[in-house]
Amino acid sequence: MTQHQSEFPVAGPELDADWWRGAVIYQIYPRSFQDDNGDGIGDLPGITRRLSYVASLGVDAIWLSPFFTSPMADMGYDVSDYCGVDPKFGTLADFDALLEEAHRLGLKVIIDQVLSHSSDQHPWFKESRSSRDNAKADWYVWADAQPDGTAPNNWLSVFGGPSWEWDGIRKQYYLHNFLASQPDLNFHNADVQDALLDTVRFWLDRGVDGFRLDTVNFYFHDADLRSNPPAQGANGGIGADAPDVNPYGMQQHLYSKTRPENLEFLERFRALLDEYEGRTSVGEVGASDALRIVSEYTEPGRLHMCYTFDLLSPDFSAAHFRRSVEAFESTVKGGWVCWAFSNHDVIRHLSRWIMPGEDRRNLARFAITFLSCLRGSLCLYQGEELALDEAELAFEDLTDPYGIRFWPAYKGRDGCRTPMVWDQDLPAGGFSTGKPWLPVTPTHQATAVKGQEADTASVLHHYRAQIAFRKAERALIDGTIQFLDSDGDVLAFLRETPEETLLCVFNFGREAAEFAVPDDVTLTPVSLPHFGVKPSDARIALGPLDAMCARVAR
Repeated sequence: MTQHQSEFPVAGPELDADWWRGAVIYQIYPRSFQDDNGDGIGDLPGITRRLSYVASLGVDAIWLSPFFTSPMADMGYDVSDYCGVDPKFGTLADFDALLEEAHRLGLKVIIDQVLSHSSDQHPWFKESRSSRDNAKADWYVWADAQPDGTAPNNWLSVFGGPSWEWDGIRKQYYLHNFLASQPDLNFHNADVQDALLDTVRFWLDRGVDGFRLDTVNFYFHDADLRSNPPAQGANGGIGADAPDVNPYGMQQHLYSKTRPENLEFLERFRALLDEYEGRTSVGEVGASDALRIVSEYTEPGRLHMCYTFDLLSPDFSAAHFRRSVEAFESTVKGGWVCWAFSNHDVIRHLSRWIMPGEDRRNLARFAITFLSCLRGSLCLYQGEELALDEAELAFEDLTDPYGIRFWPAYKGRDGCRTPMVWDQDLPAGGFSTGKPWLPVTPTHQATAVKGQEADTASVLHHYRAQIAFRKAERALIDGTIQFLDSDGDVLAFLRETPEETLLCVFNFGREAAEFAVPDDVTLTPVSLPHFGVKPSDARIALGPLDAMCARVAR
């Protein structure tokens, strides 16, 4: 078997231009997926070697976190060359090989685009800061100090402290919504927009199938640099604007992000994508009023879909999930959502939701069963199919500037970014022959792919079965969703197309519960993987963290 051959069956090509609608996307964090050269950092050849495994899950696409040239102050989200591959990850030829193998396996490829800011090592910024009258002097957001030398306004950085940094060369402040080494690009300058869209075209021409737009509501700032007002009422916490240890959440970010001018740029971005067949876009919206923004950003001619942090919170209850989904359905009339429970920026969902002494494998099976029944597209984060929890790391192991800044009140994002585990019998779980950039914990090592492949009752096999179940039931892909009344911590809803209706029932509680089937509903059982609940004529009995799906007779 050659390096790029698949050990799993190869899917046929997907010709549907709306392939993204209802798709299951698998997020790969390149530094942590597979290291092929032994330097302890994952790379593109390593990803390519493992793509057959990803395809075996039954997913439709992969999302690659940034692999572009970068000084790695924020692990690649500080780009110094939008059209280059960082040598840590490989070469452009390695990316092309990855893209070719993914397409051969029937996988679409979505890449991260970090357009709101660049690295301070980008040639654009180096030229911009060199003087006030160079060709790129206005490519970043520069402003004079106030008469007393302080920053132009009160805007705060997501990563802590003011969002303004003094530059002694220009004798001005520049804006950075994140690290000081991540200066914000000035989207009010049409030349900046053109240059960024040229980099998007570069990857479209190489054959990528879509883009995940990082911090998509941060592109524009208020041209008058008005200060933000204080937040009204409770704010902060995961799911709002920042962890509650960070004063960033104490402002209403009316002027530092989510400006109305952004809509026109999104239309330019979409027009570019529409020049190519079957491309898609998904925007990351971080804000306390995210649904309003998603509604605007996914109107026709803008983004295909967005995701918010609503389901990335510590809240694990039927009421919370119903409230979140119904809020989206009522607010976002024509748009599409991408739901996720975990990603590279938040504590893994099993650690957020686990109860003391609970077997996380049961929670993992329940979570993917519920997620796969929701209306929308889905995004899985690497390792969740193995029931990985948040890794406990020592302060000296941290690399995340966010966690280092707010330790110990906030431990940062390294705990969800530790390496993928492939073989429980190999050092570092088979991720690398060298020392991994983040440690592999014994708990993770024990849950490696090799061991779970051999166990038909494993979480990995359940993920495969559940994704296959979703694909087999058209109502779960694009059917409507209607919630039904239920008692306790039980959530019930109908997924319906003109051809079929499914009833899905979930007990989020840790005690047995019942669901009363409406009088006008007659059910035919449909077996969900792992869960053995069968509907009676009138009441459905559910164990703790149990689920049932049945076809509604017509």
